[in-house]
Amino acid sequence: MAIIKKFRIKSFKTKKPIIELDKLSLSFGKRTILDNVSFSVNEGQILGLLGPNGVGKSTIFNLITGLIKPDYGSIKIQSKIVNDYPIYLRTKKFKIGYVPQHGGYFHDLTLLENLKAIGEILLPDKKIRAEKIDSLIAKFELDPVTSVKANHLSGGQKKRLVIALALLGSPKILLLDEPFAALDVLTIKMLQQIIVNLQSENNISIILCDHQARDLLTCVDVALVLSNCKVIASGAPNQLVNNNEAKNAYFGESFKIN
Repeated sequence: MAIIKKFRIKSFKTKKPIIELDKLSLSFGKRTILDNVSFSVNEGQILGLLGPNGVGKSTIFNLITGLIKPDYGSIKIQSKIVNDYPIYLRTKKFKIGYVPQHGGYFHDLTLLENLKAIGEILLPDKKIRAEKIDSLIAKFELDPVTSVKANHLSGGQKKRLVIALALLGSPKILLLDEPFAALDVLTIKMLQQIIVNLQSENNISIILCDHQARDLLTCVDVALVLSNCKVIASGAPNQLVNNNEAKNAYFGESFKIN
C-alpha cells in the first residue's frame, strides 16, 4: 500500500496538549477495562490506538465524550478537567466530533437530508449552513448520491457521510472509531487521505482506533498499543513496530508497515 504520509507533520504543531488522560481506571463489575492509563494528544496531532479486541479502545472514546465516567483519574480537554461535564456541554464547548464504528446517520433520510437535519442543530444561519453542506458534499465527492437514502449507500459512502456530519460543527477534535473496518482498499486509501487533509488543512486533532494496524499506522503521527488494560508502548509508527513489548503483545515478529 502506498504511504499516505510521506513525512510526519511536526514542525507546525504546538506541544500544548489538547487532550490529557491522567491515570484513568475503569471497571465494569469485576472486569477491569482500563488500569492507570495516561497519554496526551497535542493540538493538530493524529494519534492512533491499537490493541486486541476488548482492550478498551472504544471505551477511551466514550470517556472522552462523556458517555461514561472513569472510576479514577482525570480527563482534561484544553487544560480543563471535564469529568463532570455532561455529553452535550462537553462536545459543544470543546468542539468534539465523533464518528462511531456503526451507524451515526438517519437510515431513512437521504444523504442531503441527513446533512440538513444535523446542520439545523449546529448551524442556525441558513446561508452558512447551506455553504457548509455544499462544501462538505464537494469535499467528500458525494454529489452523485445526495438524493440516495443513507441506508442504501455503499460502506465507503456511509463512512464519508458520517465524517461529514461530524465536521458540520467545525470540530477541533475528531474521534474515529474503526474508520477502515469492512472497506475495500481504494476506499481505505481515500479515507486515509481525508484524515491527513483534515490535519494539514484544518489543524484538527484526531484520535483513531482500528484493527487494520497497517492502514492506521500509514496516516498517524504517533500511536500507542494497549494490552492487559494498560498502555504498553507508544511512539512514531516506525518506532512502535520495532518495540519488543508491542511485538510480543500485538504485532508479532513479521509485521511491517510497508
